Amino acid sequence: MNDNAPIDRLPSQRRRAPALARVLGWLMGLGLLLGLVLGLAAYAALQRYSEPGPLAEDKVVMIDKGLDRRDIAALLAREGVVSSAALFSLAAQVNRAMGGNFKAGEYAFPAAVSMEKVMALLSLGKVVTYKLSIPEGWTSAMALARVSENDVLAGDPPQPPAEGAIMPDTYVFQRGMTRARLVEDMQSAQVKLLDEIWAKRPADFILKTPQELVTLASIVEKETGVEHERALVASVFLNRLKQGMRLQSDPTIIYGLTGGREKLDRPLTKADLAQDGPYNTYTRDGLPPGPIANPGRAALEAVINPAQTNYVYFVADGSGGHAFAATLEEHNRNVVKWRKLVKTQASTPDTAAPAPAPAAPPAAGGMAAAQPVPEPLAINPGLPAIADAPPTAAPAAAAAPQAPAVPPPAATAPAAAAPQPAAAPAEAAAPAPAPAATLKPGSIVQVAGRPVPVPRPKPNR
Repeated sequence: MNDNAPIDRLPSQRRRAPALARVLGWLMGLGLLLGLVLGLAAYAALQRYSEPGPLAEDKVVMIDKGLDRRDIAALLAREGVVSSAALFSLAAQVNRAMGGNFKAGEYAFPAAVSMEKVMALLSLGKVVTYKLSIPEGWTSAMALARVSENDVLAGDPPQPPAEGAIMPDTYVFQRGMTRARLVEDMQSAQVKLLDEIWAKRPADFILKTPQELVTLASIVEKETGVEHERALVASVFLNRLKQGMRLQSDPTIIYGLTGGREKLDRPLTKADLAQDGPYNTYTRDGLPPGPIANPGRAALEAVINPAQTNYVYFVADGSGGHAFAATLEEHNRNVVKWRKLVKTQASTPDTAAPAPAPAAPPAAGGMAAAQPVPEPLAINPGLPAIADAPPTAAPAAAAAPQAPAVPPPAATAPAAAAPQPAAAPAEAAAPAPAPAATLKPGSIVQVAGRPVPVPRPKPNR
């Protein structure tokens, strides 16, 4: 027997190898088929995930705190934002595994938004935001009223903050923010702003505390709405403080009368000016006891860095701004110009509306439209008084046409005479009767072809 001859395999061994190969082949085929099916399913899911969704129009949905991914997916499906809660929940689980997380809040979903974009909005926390603006010069009562009326904010309004404690600005917030928190943010912003500006004050600054800065800035804010005039108006009041002159600011008296809760819908009267009170800067020296409004950054910076002038007077100039003066004589000339402008417009046929006979308003600076500049007063020379009741025109004057104005006397005179009719030179020193055509404060006249509002009286400027 040849020991090297091959040994025949047993029949069972010959059958085992082909059977194992068949099983392995079958498993591989099944795996490939399953992979193909899964791939097709994944492709279809991805297509559905990125394709436009079922939302027919823009919609806002609130995602409350405490909801998990399944709750959020179910909510979005109920609201018609996504077409499949299961698919979105699965995508959310993958997103979370990759470090993403949803943020609660109010979301605005555009029409036909895809699940992919919904996922991005929720992960980035791009919630709906709202804005609330507090204009410069508003009082704290006005600001709190606006906060209280906003229906997006939650909770009861807080106690009114101190006057001048709110920073005028536009505030952005989300639905559900409390009114108390928003007012706190306004106050915090004002503290930060005031600290920043107070640190810039000059070494010889006449105001001693940040509160005094806010008080004077609030007066500047209420005196002018013209941006480039703030530094000039601030210089007038600072010069008056340095010279021991009273501020004589109308807005302080108005605040004393209204408490900042409402607007004064009438001109100030002589009785208003004579009624002593803590906010009457005609009867009391220095600053009032506190701010009369919430000043903005520009007004605060104007007081810290005023224009370098020697001005101590200003009066309306007919353009919405003011004419400034360092001397009484110059101020009186500016007042006469304003009076002549008002008188000219009163006799011009293209005025906005005929004024009633009894309403002869004092011009800005305290001058009635047809009254002479009075003799200097003891407190603030050259500043006029305001009549308690407006004068009525005589019947003869009402029937007569307006006469051309006569130029004012020479500047050497202590007080400028009122414009007189050319036919009566002998009576130039006497006060002229009130003109038949007068203007009510707040009415509109045409000046050089453009509308100009007649300001409310600003006595004793």
